[in-house]
Amino acid sequence: MLDELDDGARIGVWTALGVVALLLFGLLGGLAIKQMGDRKPAVAAASTAAAPAATGAAAAGADTLLDAPLAGDLAGTLYFASGVATLGAETADSMKTLAAAVQAAAPRQVVLSGFHDATGDPAKNAELAKERAKAVREALKAAGVAAERIALRKPESTTGDGSNQEARRVEVRLLP
Repeated sequence: MLDELDDGARIGVWTALGVVALLLFGLLGGLAIKQMGDRKPAVAAASTAAAPAATGAAAAGADTLLDAPLAGDLAGTLYFASGVATLGAETADSMKTLAAAVQAAAPRQVVLSGFHDATGDPAKNAELAKERAKAVREALKAAGVAAERIALRKPESTTGDGSNQEARRVEVRLLP
């Protein structure tokens, strides 16, 4: 077919095919980028719904972190030693009281907020705060709280009332 065309027509056909190919690749690339971008807002959508929408991820055992402001009623606070993410024997009574309060509010969602102080490496501190919240989550699950009711909130750096010890805590909040 191209053999029968003159040079001007041949250039026109190749140009048209090139434009069609560019449009096709642009469309496919745009769809791929959009699909990858749609995966990230799932956390933001869960945070705007203030945790109830994130319960499916919590039930699946995923560590999806809500990026939402503190909300709900404070059910309790557990404090941790510096550099430690495990619940010590000194928190056993507090944990029992907290688990009973959470179980008594059975239909309500539970959000665990890990905090850390501002000393040291912020990335390591944030990971430590997340591990502390996970430890509280596991203790609540062991006490009979359904996993789908529990969500983790993104760790936050704070000094609480001004002391670093106050900043090393996990707050347990009940959403309406």
